[in-house]
Amino acid sequence: MCAAALEDYCGSIFWNDSYLIGAEPDLPVCMQQTVLVWIPLGFLWLCAPYHLVSLCRRTKVESRHLSKLYLCKQFVVSLLFLTAIADLAVTIGEDHGPHEGHPSTEKHPAVYYVNPILYAVTWILLMLCQEAVRRMKGAIDSTTLFLFWWLLSVCNIFPFQTLTREAVKQEGVISDVPRFCLFFISFGLQIIALVLSALADVPPEMEESIKKNPEVGAPFLRRITFSWFNSMAVKGYKQSLAQDDLWELKEADNTASISQVFQSFMQSSLAAARIRLQKRLKKKQQKNRAKGEEEAFENGFSNGLSVGIRQDVLMMEKKGKKDQKKKNGEKADFPKSWLYSTIFKSFKMDFIISAAFKVVQDILVFTGPQILKAMISFIQDKSSYAWVGYLYSLLLLVFAILQSLCLQQYFQRCFLLGIQTRTAIMDAVYKKAIVMSNDHRKESTVGETMNMISADAQCFHDVTSFIHLVWSCPLQIILSIIFLWAEIGPASLIGLTIMFLVAPLNVLLTTKSRLLQVDNMKYKDKRLKIMNEILNGIKILKLYAWEPSFQTRVEGIREEELKVMKKFAYFSSVSTLLFTCTPLLVSVLSFAVYVLLSPENILTPEKAFTSISIFNLLRFPLTMMPMVIAILVQTEVSKNRLEKFLGGEDLESNLVQHDPNVDSAVSVCDGSFAWERDAEPLLKDVSLDIKPGRLVAVVGAVGSGKSSLISALLGEMHRVKGFINIQGSLALVPQQAWIQNATVRDNILFGSANDERRLQEVIEATALRPDLELLPAGDLTEIGEKGINLSGGQKQRISLARAVYNQADIYLLDDPLSAVDSHVGKHIFDKVIGPNGLLKDKTRLLVTHGISFLPYVDEIVVLLDGVISEVGSYQSLRASRGAFSEFLDIYAQEERKRTYSDNSQDTTDLPLVSDSEDAHVDSALEDAITVTLKRENSRRRSQRYGSIRKRKNSCLTKTESAGESKSGEKIIEKETMETGQVKFSVYLQYMRAIGWVYSIAAVVCYALLSVTYVGQSLWLAEWTNDAVTYYNMTYPDSIRDTRIGVYACLGLVQGIFAFLATLLLANGSIAASRILHLRLLRNILRVPMVFFDTTPLGRVVNRFAKDIHTIDEAIPASVRSWIQCLLSVMSTLILIFVATPIFIAITIPLAVVYYIIQRFYLNSSRQLRRLDSVSRSPIYSHFGETVMGLSVIRAYGHQERFLKKNEKVLDENLRSIYPWVVSNRWLAIRLEFLGNLVVFFSALLAVINRENLDSSLVGLSISSALNITQSLNWLVRMNTELETNIVAVERVSEYSVIENEAEWVNDNRPPENWPEEGKLEFDNYMVRYRPGLDLVLHGVTCDIEGTEKIGIVGRTGAGKSSLTNCLFRIIESAGGRIIIDDIDISTIGLHDLRSRLTIIPQDPVLFSGSLRMNLDPFDRFSDEDIWRVLELSHLMNYVLGLPEKLQYEVTEGGENLSVGQRQLLCLARALLRKSRILILDEATAAVDLETDSLIQNTIRKEFSQCTILTIAHRLHSILDSSRVMVLDAGKIVEFDSPSNLFDKRGLFYAMSKDAGITGENVTAL
Repeated sequence: MCAAALEDYCGSIFWNDSYLIGAEPDLPVCMQQTVLVWIPLGFLWLCAPYHLVSLCRRTKVESRHLSKLYLCKQFVVSLLFLTAIADLAVTIGEDHGPHEGHPSTEKHPAVYYVNPILYAVTWILLMLCQEAVRRMKGAIDSTTLFLFWWLLSVCNIFPFQTLTREAVKQEGVISDVPRFCLFFISFGLQIIALVLSALADVPPEMEESIKKNPEVGAPFLRRITFSWFNSMAVKGYKQSLAQDDLWELKEADNTASISQVFQSFMQSSLAAARIRLQKRLKKKQQKNRAKGEEEAFENGFSNGLSVGIRQDVLMMEKKGKKDQKKKNGEKADFPKSWLYSTIFKSFKMDFIISAAFKVVQDILVFTGPQILKAMISFIQDKSSYAWVGYLYSLLLLVFAILQSLCLQQYFQRCFLLGIQTRTAIMDAVYKKAIVMSNDHRKESTVGETMNMISADAQCFHDVTSFIHLVWSCPLQIILSIIFLWAEIGPASLIGLTIMFLVAPLNVLLTTKSRLLQVDNMKYKDKRLKIMNEILNGIKILKLYAWEPSFQTRVEGIREEELKVMKKFAYFSSVSTLLFTCTPLLVSVLSFAVYVLLSPENILTPEKAFTSISIFNLLRFPLTMMPMVIAILVQTEVSKNRLEKFLGGEDLESNLVQHDPNVDSAVSVCDGSFAWERDAEPLLKDVSLDIKPGRLVAVVGAVGSGKSSLISALLGEMHRVKGFINIQGSLALVPQQAWIQNATVRDNILFGSANDERRLQEVIEATALRPDLELLPAGDLTEIGEKGINLSGGQKQRISLARAVYNQADIYLLDDPLSAVDSHVGKHIFDKVIGPNGLLKDKTRLLVTHGISFLPYVDEIVVLLDGVISEVGSYQSLRASRGAFSEFLDIYAQEERKRTYSDNSQDTTDLPLVSDSEDAHVDSALEDAITVTLKRENSRRRSQRYGSIRKRKNSCLTKTESAGESKSGEKIIEKETMETGQVKFSVYLQYMRAIGWVYSIAAVVCYALLSVTYVGQSLWLAEWTNDAVTYYNMTYPDSIRDTRIGVYACLGLVQGIFAFLATLLLANGSIAASRILHLRLLRNILRVPMVFFDTTPLGRVVNRFAKDIHTIDEAIPASVRSWIQCLLSVMSTLILIFVATPIFIAITIPLAVVYYIIQRFYLNSSRQLRRLDSVSRSPIYSHFGETVMGLSVIRAYGHQERFLKKNEKVLDENLRSIYPWVVSNRWLAIRLEFLGNLVVFFSALLAVINRENLDSSLVGLSISSALNITQSLNWLVRMNTELETNIVAVERVSEYSVIENEAEWVNDNRPPENWPEEGKLEFDNYMVRYRPGLDLVLHGVTCDIEGTEKIGIVGRTGAGKSSLTNCLFRIIESAGGRIIIDDIDISTIGLHDLRSRLTIIPQDPVLFSGSLRMNLDPFDRFSDEDIWRVLELSHLMNYVLGLPEKLQYEVTEGGENLSVGQRQLLCLARALLRKSRILILDEATAAVDLETDSLIQNTIRKEFSQCTILTIAHRLHSILDSSRVMVLDAGKIVEFDSPSNLFDKRGLFYAMSKDAGITGENVTAL
């Protein structure tokens, strides 16, 4: 009916099958005039409203530039409009115009009138659409218009070839010249329009942004093929990409935009979740109340009891339950189930578009096997026309290209979705961390919060990237079942059953592997913990010669780790066996059952190869399904963590009022404050009134609540009652100085504008000038993480300078003078805090222990157990004889006990001065400060070279080499980031570590695996030929059974080879892991100390952590996948060559293109990965820094600045991640096009050669080719991954060949009891820290007799610590020698030397392990010996009180022991060794007075027969020495008894005077 109407409309036949029968097929003219016209025009008419609406909506036309391209487009459409009018005119003319001769009675059918009108209207519509696009903001082309032109051109190919063929047939005689001409003109114009629509029309205002990001200016074709990335791929190929080469982010992709969208949806979702939580809690309460009432009733509460009593009982019950809950540690309820919905709402468009692409791609995947089936039938039917084969080849190519485009767009959207989700979560966690309340902060440690922005955010990134597989995998499985049933009927169910049976096995293996991974992580953590300790305490290990013991410990843990890895590798091998055998088993059983079900069922090539193609497609969903489920389960844990954290309470913003009507600067009225909502108040009934400009001191014993008072004023504590009013801006100096990883200047400016004069004034006042002179680049020197390269005093002074520079109204100073030396403290009080300081007009609240400052403050607040006990001036409080007076008396006694020490950690060292004395204190102050600061620096340097400092990825300032690093502001040179290709020698090195036997055997097994695969495929091809051989005959059972048997055997052999190859590679890679780690460990323990002084520990730890992890896990997996992919591609190509040998000619150009693409990709991708790693660290550093300094950031009100900084570091990271994601798509689309060409050419050549080919071989070659696309893609990926990962071998090797220090033990061994006398002789001894640096000791010559007690003193850089380092040969001689008891120490092994000397270092370093291990790591002494030394070191009672006694577990760094106990343990170590020479490196600087005297007494008594060298920073500790050695600039300038030196009035006398030591002190001692 419909066809008849169309035939009337066209005046010709609409459809007839005969048109397609024959060697030259065609479509009927009527179909060309209707359907092929309506398709493109219909598409445009459907899309036009979108453009026209935007055109109508514009009230004001933007004066956008009329480009040449736009004018050309409009001109071409105008010409097309004219051709449509001309076409209509021709028809009207022919029907109604004057005719020569007889007028024609036959009129043209309606189509000749309608089509030109349709076209004319369409061209007008198109011109309007093009104008709308021009006016659209940010539009440079139109996808819909390009697709319209493309559809139109494709549809017009049919009339084009019809007219051309007709003209050729009739030898140039054309029946309808006007229409013929008009069609060819319009077709030409349409092609021109198509080309123009593919170009970008860039307005001038966008040119700048396109330079910053070419994607903004990429037209449709460049977008779908990712060609806009070409410039970066080329640049990355020519040179190594740097951060500056990366493009700016598009506005929609930056953190601020993503976060804004996410936050808006998060607020509403979270509010709804909170309402649900309230309802839940309400229900719970009602339940509990009902329960309580029931119980009350049962217990005999009659109704007569008053309601009040019942309520009381209920309240008590509730309280009891609450307490019980707290005790049981029951998890608090929190707003749940809002995060997924927030993510979906925030990025719903990306979700929907990617889902649409995925559906289309999933359906297109199944077109390949169906076309393959048709192709095999075509080859078998020799009578079919050749054009059918060409059509199938073309369809294979077209569908494959469409599938590739959809797949890559899907991946691009999904990965973008993942990146956006990750960014949104990281930013949300940071924002939350800045505003969260203290209750909430206590619930998650800094580590856990860091975990959220690294692990949890990454988890969401992964799950959103693969989320569509949740529904896509089942869809693919259902489609596979339908298509398989169509091929082999019920036999397909056998294959599916096997697949579903194997799936749980896979899940089981995965679960078991995951458990092993958890065990592996435990050992890894344990090993890294010890490595961290070893590296932090390497100096101690060297001084004690303990390296072998710790090496054994690490090797023991490593062996356990490798055992677990071996088990894991075996499970992986079984997994590989299953993965390889499942498809083989499926195909064997399916085909066997199919041919056994019925004698009529003969395996034909169509059935066999179509089924195999579908089975191959089934592999993906069945492999991915368990993985996706695992990721979802993992994400559930992350989701709960994030929901709890992000849903927690914020800091109450109304805790502190800012009422301008109150005339006090700080006013607290009857306030009680607690750290947690339900906790007891820590500060009770506090009332405080501080007038503007006053200096108020807060004093009290430790734990009385001084710092809590400061926190309460900042609004950091929970208010139970009362109110706080603060008038003006705040500045805070916390007790623990918070220093940023930035320059000294940036730390002081803290975001304020730079005013040089004020800055210098502040630096002067806070006594930072001498420090800055010693720093390599002055105030532009970079400070390491957590201020690692500064002393405590320097950090505190920078923190104070920051507060002073940021001119606030009110200063909260939380004991800022405790970390500085007494002279410096005095200077700072005078110049900054005190009545004449820079802050004299500001309101200051000073928490202090330094009683010497109290006479100069306006008011003193005395705190006692959280209550203000007294308030008043210094004189009035002294007179009242209350708590304050007692406090003063206790401190004054302690002062007198302490003598005149100048290196104490507390300002209480300042002697109390009366008003009259005070006038003279300032006289020599400047000088004293400089000396003290230098001394402080000297102490830091000696800590550097004479003891150990714990540090992270940063090194300490190299004052010794200040000369060489003056120019550089960096503490440490940047770690070299590898560039370019990895050398082949690195691969060889890894293969050598695996072992040549393992390497060759594994490669042979993989090669045999490929051979059997090719053999099995060829056998299947032969088998399917039986359908032709035994056509219309009975199929012999014997042949059938042989076919099944051999096919199955070849499959089994493949499985065995796959298993063996994986097993061999696993064993080999574990051997390589063992060897490479052992080499690294042994070498690192033997490198000289100077290496650790110039290399950040983070770098060394990284080798043991990330690089060894890569060698353990990533490299073996990469190697395995790379070999498999390579052999898979090769075997596929071999199968195609067998079918069509001429294919070799096509392979060569394809291989060249393939190589070029992968080289371009490899260089860029590798560098982008490195940039990603480098730009990730600042995110975590900034986050950690912010969390540590939250109270400071909040006090200064700089939250916004830090949020902006966070967005900036996230954006920097996104700038490298985004191009990396695009680079993968850029590669994939090009490789898939190559793969599609392989499929196309294998099909095309089969069509050309079909006379000489078996249909089974064609089926084999095309079904293999359909698989090659993914293999090619994976091969490049694996190549890149292998190149990226193998760098770990290079990095580990780099640290395995560093030059070692001297041998631990050599042939020249000293006698057993050496040294007997302890006689020391320095003979013109010279030393330098590193080649190329100046000498530190210049020809030191002296003799020290046995049992002498020598004190060594000297100013900064004198070389005191260098002297001890030389004794232990930590630094080797640059000339001269040291002789101990007639043996030159340079001739014996290091361990022979170091194990015979004893040192008690300045910092007591302990290692995690038992107490016994810390004293005697080699188990050389008996328990009796150990108890004896514990008794001598006053630790016996303490250790006896411990449940585990000697096996008590010391935590990392000895954190579970006090500093004093740690120092006593170091004394016990020395007592256990009891060698004839003892070195004390300021061993009591960090201990209290009591411990100090215990240590001194024990040393005097126990080491009376030993030679003792004491390095002193505090002169009073060496006044009882036999002789004192005074060093200056590396030379001995004085060497005599203390009293003689004092009389000589030389350098020693000057130093003693500085330290407040008088002649009486020396004489008395």
